[in-house]
Amino acid sequence: MAYRGQGQKVQKVMVQPILFLLLFQRSRIQVWLYEQVNMRIEGCIIGFDEYMNLVLDDAEEIHSKTKSRKQLGEKYS
Repeated sequence: MAYRGQGQKVQKVMVQPILFLLLFQRSRIQVWLYEQVNMRIEGCIIGFDEYMNLVLDDAEEIHSKTKSRKQLGEKYS
């Protein structure tokens, strides 16, 4: 991915290598939400894009206060 900064110089941005590792290992991850600190999303990464939008398989919504889990479906992005 390349973008132009204020000086119009083209810069390359690397995607985090850890995401590729988790993607290929089909590891289950937890996403901590910035504005909703009592809720997390858990699932297996099956894809992402240059903006770090995630696609998760078997995603669940986890509420830390009530310890409840809600199935979100096969794929969640």
